[in-house]
Amino acid sequence: MLLTNLGLSSTGIVNARHRNTGLTGRRVSPRARRWLEGISLWLAVLLFLFVHPVYAEASETGHEGAGEFHFVDDAGQRLGSATLLNTDYKVTVSGLIADTRLRQSFRNTSQQWREGVFVFPLPENASVYGMTMTAGERVIVGEIHEKQEAKRQYTQAKEEGRKVARVDQQRPNLFTTRMANIPPGETITVELNYQQAVRYQSGEFELRLPTTLTPRYMPGQALDNGPAQWSGGWATPTTQVPDADQISPFTVLPEDVGPDSHRATIALEINAGLPVSRVSSPSHRISSTWNGNTVEVAPESDAVLMDRDLVVRWAPARGMEPAAAVFHEQWQGEDYLLALVVPGLNRDQQLARELVFVIDTSGSMAGESIRQARQALLRGLDTLGPDDRFNVIQFNSQTHALFMESVPASANNIARARRYVKGLNADGGTEMAPALDAALDDKHGDGENTSAARVRQVVFITDGAVGNEAALFGRISNKLGSSRLFTVGIGSAPNMHFMREAARYGRGTYTAISDLSDVARPLDELFGKMQSPVLTDIAVSWPGQTATTEAFPGRIGDLFRGEPMVQVVRGLPGKGELEVSGLLPDGSQWQQSLRLDQAANGKGLHRHWAKQKINSLMDSGLTGQVDEDAQAEVTRLGLKYQLMTKYTSFLAQDKTPSRPAEETLAADSVPTLLPAGSQGTMLRYPQTATLSPLLIAIGLVGLMFSAAITLLQRRVFA
Repeated sequence: MLLTNLGLSSTGIVNARHRNTGLTGRRVSPRARRWLEGISLWLAVLLFLFVHPVYAEASETGHEGAGEFHFVDDAGQRLGSATLLNTDYKVTVSGLIADTRLRQSFRNTSQQWREGVFVFPLPENASVYGMTMTAGERVIVGEIHEKQEAKRQYTQAKEEGRKVARVDQQRPNLFTTRMANIPPGETITVELNYQQAVRYQSGEFELRLPTTLTPRYMPGQALDNGPAQWSGGWATPTTQVPDADQISPFTVLPEDVGPDSHRATIALEINAGLPVSRVSSPSHRISSTWNGNTVEVAPESDAVLMDRDLVVRWAPARGMEPAAAVFHEQWQGEDYLLALVVPGLNRDQQLARELVFVIDTSGSMAGESIRQARQALLRGLDTLGPDDRFNVIQFNSQTHALFMESVPASANNIARARRYVKGLNADGGTEMAPALDAALDDKHGDGENTSAARVRQVVFITDGAVGNEAALFGRISNKLGSSRLFTVGIGSAPNMHFMREAARYGRGTYTAISDLSDVARPLDELFGKMQSPVLTDIAVSWPGQTATTEAFPGRIGDLFRGEPMVQVVRGLPGKGELEVSGLLPDGSQWQQSLRLDQAANGKGLHRHWAKQKINSLMDSGLTGQVDEDAQAEVTRLGLKYQLMTKYTSFLAQDKTPSRPAEETLAADSVPTLLPAGSQGTMLRYPQTATLSPLLIAIGLVGLMFSAAITLLQRRVFA
């Protein structure tokens, strides 16, 4: 059968024999002929073993429609967006809560009525609680609805020619704005209000405002029942990411959009409740103006490209770092309290460790990201001590470990690892699940690895550009064992939702690197935490607490040096003392109390509490679908607290039709900018395998069979 496929048959070989009976040539000795035939046979077998996995990979990732850029017209020509985008951020920080007013303005530059669709990021802990649509002189306040009802009303308004806007949550840090019936030459503005918790650790506050996103890898097979044509993004739905088309906005370069499009103006007002000594940003050049305890911060340029996250950090004056703080708010007759306690941990005690470094070398890491990742891993190798063991794992479409198992941190082993890391390049897909399995598997280590004297730590270096986050969180939770997982976010727009949640389920912590000039400080801080004692078995006791008291997070995870304990509770007055306790690595008890009657006024605590409860309910979806009871409770909380969730959406609609019935409505998907330092746009991304290796291998197999046929002919002639 194979000979027939190659264009040769047994009859053809016989005919060739008869055609060449007149030819003469030097005979090959029987011994040499048998040797050549044996070598050819083994080469053919080895090539078959090579072809099979290559073919399997190509067949899995090369399916038609998956990972392709579909932003084309009827003639197949690439189109630019007809909608210009400009964004304005106004952020007010009060204590530990930042409140943001985000305005997105969409201008229709075409001669057709347009429906604009824009997929955009928000902070991973954002609570969206308000929406307003402005069309001309009309200002329409949005209302929260169950998602399906919002979709129904949006479709009806769109068909009736009424201006309408809808905002949905796709992921905790990924949202979609839809606006229908934008007239030619006009602008519609959608304003969102959201709040987020400010991160505090190691004596410094940090706020991150994402403006774009790294394109995500969509694992799995294309769904057979998916739409025949593109309907939302560059990717089509897959078995592992059924909403891939909804979370894959087109990603383009700044020159691919209008000269005034995709720019953002940003203003921050920081009122930390204590004197601020310095403000800095690793991502942008900023200017800061002090007015008492309030600091006004803005980028030096009037408008910045939306191609990277804005990161702002501020530190209290020396000696004013908070060791504990409590905030109180009353909302609709109910009390809400938020407490922060920073344990003072001694860093003198250090335990021997087994460190497993995992580095993402997929295509989304190409460019500046892979350079950051290599720098991060090399710096991690420098922290290894003589009693430590380690291994290095890289992953893209495949997973590869440098050593069969963790090895001693000897000079030779570290030097070998450094050479290996320096040679890593970025290409292929982001198959993260096998890498997590390999990193969290500690069954093959020696007896020392399971000793209580050695702590097993996994450092996961990635941009988190995956679409199946929930499945990966479930995998971490199920396979973690005695390990701890620490995540390092790479690039100018990493998926911080993945970074934070993966570390939470991994009982570790997370950090992010914005550029090469900022590698040392965050990594030194991270590896310093990993070498320091950890506070475990943390218990929080609120005065007057009962079995029905709901405090979130319900279970406080382990705390590393410089990390605070933060918990929010509803229904308890600001009286009495809060007791917090835990165990130190040597088994001794740690305890601290906090008076609640000295609580400062807080804003947005009720929304923060509701967001934390929603997160706890959604955690049940890591091993499958969220059950009906949890879904109903999430929906109820979203409607009561006016919060956008997976099951609730904001909708603003005009009552009067504006688009004439004879005018058609053209769809326009507004792209996001490629993150700074990344390479390539979404023409064909992510491409985890092509048919070229397969074709090359087939060609080599053909040559081997040709050689075998030639030897067979000579044997017949003999």
